[in-house]
Amino acid sequence: MGTRPWVAAAGGLVVLVRLTPKGGRDALDGVAPLADGRTALKARVRAAPSDGAANAALVRLIAQAAGVAAGHVAIVGGAASRMKRVKIAGDPAAIAGALEKAASGRGGRAA
Repeated sequence: MGTRPWVAAAGGLVVLVRLTPKGGRDALDGVAPLADGRTALKARVRAAPSDGAANAALVRLIAQAAGVAAGHVAIVGGAASRMKRVKIAGDPAAIAGALEKAASGRGGRAA
């Protein structure tokens, strides 16, 4: 896959995520191409999309995959949409490495 669904930003990384709520498990399912040529990190969570439960589960999942505290992860765009922009605060290179590992199936699943 040529492009990654994340870009370095001031103080961290911004990730484009395609979220599937009520997905049966909390997991990252790799990277998917979008119709417009971009790519998105595919994520699924058990939580339903009500009262922010799916967004909170996504924040926890991304934090675990990136190796950062949940307080360092914020949804900065698309909170009410399936496509979300998530900012992860920290060292962009380290976060990108952790997400690369998780997205490839070597650590993206949560219990």
